[in-house]
Amino acid sequence: MATVSSHTLNGVDGSHAGGIAVRLVDLATGRTVFDTRMDDGGRLTQEVAAPDPEGRYELVFQTGTYWQGRVHGTHGARIMDEIVIRFSMPDPEGRYHIPLILSPHGYSLWSSTEHG
Repeated sequence: MATVSSHTLNGVDGSHAGGIAVRLVDLATGRTVFDTRMDDGGRLTQEVAAPDPEGRYELVFQTGTYWQGRVHGTHGARIMDEIVIRFSMPDPEGRYHIPLILSPHGYSLWSSTEHG
């Protein structure tokens, strides 16, 4: 089983960005692999049974609702409500960690992979 994990951080104030809805979609089939939320500490860990090593996946973070109601840094029109990351999982036993630093109008991303 592969593991997809993430950690979301609020780049405006440095806090953990918890509660963000996130889903993983298999692009070949259109099937939603998981649909969940980041925990209160902005962390996600989900197991993925038998990912296709040749497949492509889309991890979607619903960040628009996270920024709604937050006073700091959200003035003006927001044009980005989702962050979409496309990636593959060539090792069906691997761990794919995709952390994000968020701001109301952008993000920073990096990834790491551990092989099973």
